[in-house]
Amino acid sequence: MSDIMIRRRHGKSLTEARASAEHMAAELNEEFDLSYSWSGDVMRFKRPGVAGDLAVDEHEVALNIRLGFLLFALKPTIEREIHRFFDENFPV
Repeated sequence: MSDIMIRRRHGKSLTEARASAEHMAAELNEEFDLSYSWSGDVMRFKRPGVAGDLAVDEHEVALNIRLGFLLFALKPTIEREIHRFFDENFPV
């Protein structure tokens, strides 16, 4: 297993940050068939070979992803895509 952990500060309200996270999750669902659900301000997601959570608060978003063995080789590509999604949805 390989982990990806990314934290980013944002300048949004909690409601705006959660809406951005929801938008990001909808895009990931459409592009990668990633299922997700919310538990409070934590979104949990999964698909075969990938599981994780995205926590949103008033100041930052924190993403934790666990990649299965078969996706380990794609970790750099996946990290680039995550940063791109963060840049679009949580600009600094």
